Amino acid sequence: MKRIVRRVWPAAVWLGVWQAGSMAFAAIYPHGALLLASPLASLKALCGMAGTADFWAAVLRSTLCIWGGWLAGCLLAVTLAAAAARFAAVEELLAPLVSAVKAVPVVSLIILILVLLDSRALPWVIAGLMAFPPVYANVLAGIRGADRQLLEMARVFRVPPRRQLWGIWGPAVLPGFRAAVSVSTGLCWKAGAAAEVIGLCAGTIGEGLYTAKVYFQTAELFAWTAVIVALSALTEHLALWAVDALAGKAGMR
Repeated sequence: MKRIVRRVWPAAVWLGVWQAGSMAFAAIYPHGALLLASPLASLKALCGMAGTADFWAAVLRSTLCIWGGWLAGCLLAVTLAAAAARFAAVEELLAPLVSAVKAVPVVSLIILILVLLDSRALPWVIAGLMAFPPVYANVLAGIRGADRQLLEMARVFRVPPRRQLWGIWGPAVLPGFRAAVSVSTGLCWKAGAAAEVIGLCAGTIGEGLYTAKVYFQTAELFAWTAVIVALSALTEHLALWAVDALAGKAGMR
């Protein structure tokens, strides 16, 4: 019960602040409710949207694109991190690319990719790019942090590569990879939603955000934002659960 209270009361406080701000705007400005919709109005808008097939189609389409891009970025990052740990030339070759992806503003990447590719591929590519740097850096650091004495012992006793992978390399990489997964999922959802808005991707959450902005529907804007936050948290928990399940099955935990 205490754990539930600790999780609930901060949210209740900020909802109260949101409600107070909405009431203050409504009292000061003639159309204050349009500037800052109340939590109740946003919830009502969300319930209305959830009763339509278009809403669920947009949620599914955005989830598949962003989640697919995240997964592709993670797989590519793990593969290239392993290659960079083995060959110094690979790390040197990738260093400028990783630095550029980390430093270049997301909106610049979105516009550049939109010029080169179709808008339907935009969220997928952006999500992959956002996932790549943290996963690559953490996996590379984990590989280099593996216990050298254990590796030497494995070499002396001729431990099979598969057992070395799950018994030595896996535990060394797992903490950093898990942290990168937690960070990258949120980044992918933020950048992916922004890509959908800028690219005007039809039938997506980003299109819903853009429409709400154009017609000044702040309740719908908050509702779509809440959907993105919920999906980001859900996919993060699912990804971490999958990583923990795989690690437990392989005996790394």
